[in-house]
Amino acid sequence: MRKKIKKINWKVLLVSALIFFAISIIGSLFTSGNTNSSWYLENKPSFTPPNLVFPIVWSILYFLIALSLYFSWIKAKKYEKKKIAIMFGINLVANVLWSYLFFGIQNPLFSFIDIIIILGTIIGMILLVGKINRRAGWMLVPYLLWVSFATILNLAFLT
Repeated sequence: MRKKIKKINWKVLLVSALIFFAISIIGSLFTSGNTNSSWYLENKPSFTPPNLVFPIVWSILYFLIALSLYFSWIKAKKYEKKKIAIMFGINLVANVLWSYLFFGIQNPLFSFIDIIIILGTIIGMILLVGKINRRAGWMLVPYLLWVSFATILNLAFLT
């Protein structure tokens, strides 16, 4: 018996990838150069990973998030697509906003509030897309874990 090969929807895959590529560029505008600022270097906790780790981890995470969006979008019913767009949209805006709040204006309190919103939307994304496509939900778990760690780092700036 032959396994049916599913066609890739290249348009949806490309749009998903471009969204996350754009978000990574916008976020990096606030981050680059600021990871070597005296404010950051003097306040970062001792358990902060080396700067080299962050772009590698975020590249992998954005790739997984884009795939999650793709797999959930192609399987979703029309009414579910609106929910997916809203949930991912809120998450991405909050994600970019965090970079601005934390690195741009160096406000760890506002960025902490924002990262709690990010965590909530990630959980919402996992629950939403996990019902549509189990694989898409699991692809977001590393994002949840990394942002949970980032929340601890952010919290350390408040103490």
